[in-house]
Amino acid sequence: MFFERVYDKSLAQASYVIGCQAGGIAAVIDPKRDVDTYLKIAEENDFTITKIFETHIHADFLSGSRELAALTGAELYLSNMGGEDWQYEFPHTKIIHGDHISLGNLDFEVLHTPGHTPESISFLLTDKAATSAPVMVFTGDFVFVGDVGRPDLLEQAAGIKGSQEIGAAQLFESLKQFQKIQDFIQIWPGHGAGSACGKALGAVPSSTVGYEKIRNWAFQLLEDEKTFTSTLLEDQPEPPWYFAKMKQLNKIERKLLPTVPEIKHLSKSEFNALPAGMPVIDTRSPQAYAKGFLEGSINIENNNSFPTWMGWFMDYDLPFTLIAEADELEDISRKLMRIGLDEVYGYISPEELKNNKDIKLRTSSPIGKREVQEKIKQHNAQILDVRGASEFKTDHIKGAENIFVGKLKQNLDQVSKDRPVIVHCKSGSRSAIAFSILKANGFENVSNYAGGWEDWQNS
Repeated sequence: MFFERVYDKSLAQASYVIGCQAGGIAAVIDPKRDVDTYLKIAEENDFTITKIFETHIHADFLSGSRELAALTGAELYLSNMGGEDWQYEFPHTKIIHGDHISLGNLDFEVLHTPGHTPESISFLLTDKAATSAPVMVFTGDFVFVGDVGRPDLLEQAAGIKGSQEIGAAQLFESLKQFQKIQDFIQIWPGHGAGSACGKALGAVPSSTVGYEKIRNWAFQLLEDEKTFTSTLLEDQPEPPWYFAKMKQLNKIERKLLPTVPEIKHLSKSEFNALPAGMPVIDTRSPQAYAKGFLEGSINIENNNSFPTWMGWFMDYDLPFTLIAEADELEDISRKLMRIGLDEVYGYISPEELKNNKDIKLRTSSPIGKREVQEKIKQHNAQILDVRGASEFKTDHIKGAENIFVGKLKQNLDQVSKDRPVIVHCKSGSRSAIAFSILKANGFENVSNYAGGWEDWQNS
């Protein structure tokens, strides 16, 4: 048996390539959209990809299943569980609980594991050439290392009222069934630490059923459904706005993007003539951005969080322009296509921005703790904590107000224009985004406390 985990750090998302070496055939579970990764693995190992599986209708990334099927001719195996509202609307092979899918000497048993979503399934793998006992289970967003999938996304992100309590009850029952599986079976989940699909995901890539029974908090509460539900729903991270869009696009017929697109380089005249109101995203570090930024631009640094924040702030129907280094463009393009942000108008480099004499750049300087204290004392400054609600609840600067950065654009009416505004987060990355959003929306008397909560409590 061949096995390879493919991990996207930017979305903390795992996909898997499993092959039968005797037959020279392979399957891919939950592929990301830039599918050249899987084609390369198959080529290097003399495999033909013949089957593609999905564990559920994903919310946090745009699945590459259809792109991969179009390029390879592989058959799509998708859940037919959860009821008619949770059916995929494009051609595929429908699978249900108890089905077995053969891949040469390998057998994949389908387990219906609802809770995170109604149609969620897991795949229990047996390598029949070696043993009749299962060896691995691919759990998608059902069971993670140290955590379980959140059932509130359908309500919080997609607006389906009352679904989180129903999902929690389904998850409770799914876990009770799951704990009957043999302890030695390896768990390979769909996400790792940093994903918004849970609140306490471990950084270790895999686990075993037996270890999760003694380590994972959820398995400790399976005798008390009420406590399980309240613990499960409490303090979940804010789901990005784009999750609802992914739910829609992963279910329906959509435009396929079989290759990583090149981002157009804009000439000086093209950039200077950008349509009014087109968003400009500056992908430099907050420090570089502060030394000279375009008025109205938003600073979203190209790091592992880049696609998530882009998903929070971009309109999927409108084009946008980037300020980015040329050697980062392929990485940026991959991150954008993974969440379906395909309407990139073009880019210019930071050096070209700097040398454009037709544009007057603005500058800013972050402030320190002493300046924060002075502005509070002398000017009654508004302290805007843009961390998540659960972080703010744990502790915060006295008198601070909490508006999560992802929801700032929808709550600008809560930001003062009559007194100084100081934004901060934990250590500066989210407050840099918030600072640029406020600047772009006409807030002039605003400062970024870049040291944030870490500096406040430690100094």
